[in-house]
Amino acid sequence: MNRISSSNGSETERPRRGRKGAARKRARPLDETSLRDLALSYAARFATTGAKLEAYLARKIRERGVAEDGDGRTRELDVKALVARLAELGYVDDEAYARMKTRDLTGRGYGARRVEQALWAAGVEEEVRAEHAPGELQSREAAVLMAKKRRFGPFGDRSANDRVKELDPVVARKLREKQLAAMLRAGHAMDHVRFIIDAQSAERVEEWLAEAEGEDPRDEY
Repeated sequence: MNRISSSNGSETERPRRGRKGAARKRARPLDETSLRDLALSYAARFATTGAKLEAYLARKIRERGVAEDGDGRTRELDVKALVARLAELGYVDDEAYARMKTRDLTGRGYGARRVEQALWAAGVEEEVRAEHAPGELQSREAAVLMAKKRRFGPFGDRSANDRVKELDPVVARKLREKQLAAMLRAGHAMDHVRFIIDAQSAERVEEWLAEAEGEDPRDEY
């Protein structure tokens, strides 16, 4: 505390200011214009869906409240109508979001189930999720990428794997189960996971990838 002298010569204590000065002022309550500005700013900064933007704006209204008009009354802010209008103008596009998210997740080695979960959590409708789900080739490529990154199956140290199998079948089985579980958690299909983990060589996996080319038109987008 800082000490200051009063008019009678005694000392009193004055509260210290915080390191950032006076307390931050409370943000102003929202009206239609400020809510629209918030929505536009959010859509410009983040890839989003209508549902995510709606949840963001609803949270901001709860935090800041709604401004009163000149008569001291508050007007209900129509978040759904605002989001729908921004979607019409192209600021929010669930299909573009789904396409981007699918490419991002599969490009990092995650499977179709994780893509589905992410799109569902973002509020993307079932029809759009189905339309932009990974195709067969894209799913296989993502599974192979994950196996390569984690050095699973034929992408691991073959000499070490062979020694494990020769010396301790129980350890080998547990290693395989661990790799299977990790791939399944990443959202990959069981048949894809088993094929990759049990493949005798990386070359066989590459052939397996080539076999899926052209099978699903979704792989072309």
